[in-house]
Formats: sequence, C-alpha cells, structure tokens
Amino acid sequence: MAIGWYPGHMHKARKDITQALNKVDAVIELVDARLPHSSENPLLNKLIGGKPRLRVLNKADLADPAVSILWQQYFRTGNINNLLMHKDDTHALKQILAKVIAGHELPVSRASRIMIVGIPNVGKSTLINLLADRKIAKVGNEPAVTKARQEIRLTDDMVLLDTPGILWPKLEDQQAAYRLAASGAIRNTAIELADIGMWTVAFLRQRYPAVIPQRYDLDEDEGTEDFRILEAIGRRRGCLVRGGVDLHKAAEVLLNDLRAGKLGLISLETPEDIPPPAPVTTADE
Repeated sequence: MAIGWYPGHMHKARKDITQALNKVDAVIELVDARLPHSSENPLLNKLIGGKPRLRVLNKADLADPAVSILWQQYFRTGNINNLLMHKDDTHALKQILAKVIAGHELPVSRASRIMIVGIPNVGKSTLINLLADRKIAKVGNEPAVTKARQEIRLTDDMVLLDTPGILWPKLEDQQAAYRLAASGAIRNTAIELADIGMWTVAFLRQRYPAVIPQRYDLDEDEGTEDFRILEAIGRRRGCLVRGGVDLHKAAEVLLNDLRAGKLGLISLETPEDIPPPAPVTTADE
C-alpha cells in the first residue's frame, strides 16, 4: 500500500510560510531525532533559502543514543547549525540560537523575528512553551494541532512565529513515508494502521529484535511472520473480535507504545538509510 498525504490546509500552510519568510530574520527547523532525514521537509530547503538557520533534532529522549551520534556526525558536514534537543534542555537552544543570530547582520531597529517550522507532530508547540517559560502554544499528541500562524513575543528583542506543520505533496520514498507514519507525523485516520503496524513489526525485528518479545511477553512458537506477530500482540493486549484479532487495534497498541517510548530508545533510521540521489537524465536519454 502506497502512503500519500497532502490535505488542503497543508497547501494553505505552505503559502503562509512562504509569505512570512520574507519578513523573518532566522529560522528554527525542527526534525524528529528518531528519523532526522525522513522528517526534514525538502520543500523547506527551497523556501528558507540563505536565511540563518538552526536545525533542532527534537525528541532525542526517545531516540537511540548510538544512532543519534551517527546523525550528529553526518550533519557536521553541512553548513547548518545543529542541536540534539533533549527534553526541557532550553538553555543550550537559547545559546546556539543567540550565536546563529549574532553571526548575521539583522535589523537593530526592531526585535529579531524567528520562524519555527517543521512537519506535523514534531514538537513545535512544546518547544515554544519551553522557550517562553509559560504555556502559550496549544500542545497535542496528534499532528496538525496548530492550524494557523501565530506570533509569540519571547523577549523585548525576539519574536517567534509558530507555523502549522507541513508535509510535502508527494511521499516518493515509501520507506520514509512508513517511518513518518510510524512516528505519528501522519494522522492515524489518514493511513491503514494495520499496514503501518506490520511495517513496524518488520522494522523492529530487524533492528531491535529483543524489543517485541520483551514488551509483549511473546514466545518463539507464536510465529515468525510479521502478520502472526502483530496478531500475537493483539491477543496479549485483548484486541479480540469474533473470529480472531482486530489488527487495527493491535497496530494501535504497538504504535502508541513506540511513540511513547515504552519500547525503549529507538531510532527509525540511520544515515545509511538515506537513499542515493536519483540519477540526472538528459533530454537525449
């Protein structure tokens, strides 16, 4: 099953962000530390252009620390400032943000305007509340909580623009699409949950083979196929219907545990998972 998602409000959000970028001085881009490449919106590279930029690898508390080290090494090769963001660690964020702003000539006659961008459910609203030391932005566990652009004055010298999360029109890399769906960046109602659940089972069996048997107390004789293992998870968690197991509910259990960190510290991709660039073709080819 191919995953694709680009609801109407995403198109409007892209237009709003494009217009607002003309009025901001710097950009904070949030990506998910568990899948930094898949959660980095390629549209933003074009929209942001050469503005001062800070990439924050958010939700690092849920990511595999060994894999996060690989991502830090990978991103050092770029020209964007990067920060691996752990929960409530706003001091480091404020320091590096001040450094980013100080390194560029910004207007002195007004407060610096900083836009925060990222895909849905990556934690923008939570980060704004931490930066402001008060609850300003609405926070939720489902994507698309922020529906419109809003401005928050953090200090006399700094204004933050929060934006709705945007996904790109085409999820051409289907492995990246599955990672996004498993992480919660796409609403459960917009995907086939059992399909995502079986992908997650297959991924965990390959990268973190001890996780599922330990979490759900599964025996080896309960099956070696992804489908059978998802069924076994459903039986353990009471996801039963007449005639068998409700795979939708079983997948919901697994994905909720993954997203909440109840399966342990798990990263959904490494730098080696980045697909090679598509070959450039000419008109003669």
